[in-house]
Amino acid sequence: EEVKQKIHKRLNESFLFNTLSEKDQNIVLDAMQEHNFKASDVVIREGDDGDVLYVVESGLYNCSKVFPGQTEPTNLTKYEAGAAFGELALLYNAPRAATITCLEPGTLYSVDRNTFNHIVKDAAAKRREKYEDFLSQVKILESLEPYERSKLADAFKEHVYEPGQYVIKEDEQGDVFYFISEGQAYATKTLEAGKAPVEVMKYKRGDYFGERALIKNEPRAANVIAKTSLTAVSLDRHSFKRLLGPIEDIFKRNISSYTSMKTE
Repeated sequence: EEVKQKIHKRLNESFLFNTLSEKDQNIVLDAMQEHNFKASDVVIREGDDGDVLYVVESGLYNCSKVFPGQTEPTNLTKYEAGAAFGELALLYNAPRAATITCLEPGTLYSVDRNTFNHIVKDAAAKRREKYEDFLSQVKILESLEPYERSKLADAFKEHVYEPGQYVIKEDEQGDVFYFISEGQAYATKTLEAGKAPVEVMKYKRGDYFGERALIKNEPRAANVIAKTSLTAVSLDRHSFKRLLGPIEDIFKRNISSYTSMKTE
């Protein structure tokens, strides 16, 4: 029973399972198998066939991939408690897209293909399809591999705003980065003390804001306000670093976008 409670906690922390009904979560929970790994163990290997996905209970695991034209693997991210990996092979019936190696000993729980297909696949695939086309059109992310964008989509939180509603406020602390998926917004900023903020930027679908707070650990530099009905998706600092490493690396990989980067 204690083990079941542990797994249930991890399911609620994982993007793949936290939207499932209690009944479906219990079906997944009953089907899960426990696996223990030690440092340097290879959990899954790029190019292999895959028939299970894993949810991390404990330990630390490195994700690496050999990109076209390269012979050495590139480290993409690390997985810790609450994360899930290995689902791409099940979602798309494709070989393993990356290699996962255990860095610190720990426990993983696996879900087999049949359970995944029956319970989880439709919900996960719909979520990915919703965002992947949008993400492929975001200029700052155009250098990312489809694999990286799919993992990014998994971490999104969606927010809906009415016209005139503030998304972020000047001088507040910020720990979240936003992309606009539908609608328009604008930024205002106080340029002279004692005077009303003035409009300094317009935003549309595919634009982003909030990067300054993540990169420089500074308060918000401006207000961002919905001009129309607005749908935005956000990533908190932890999700961004967990999935893709420090956000600065993304801007460095797309240096032309970085040098012309918007301010908030």
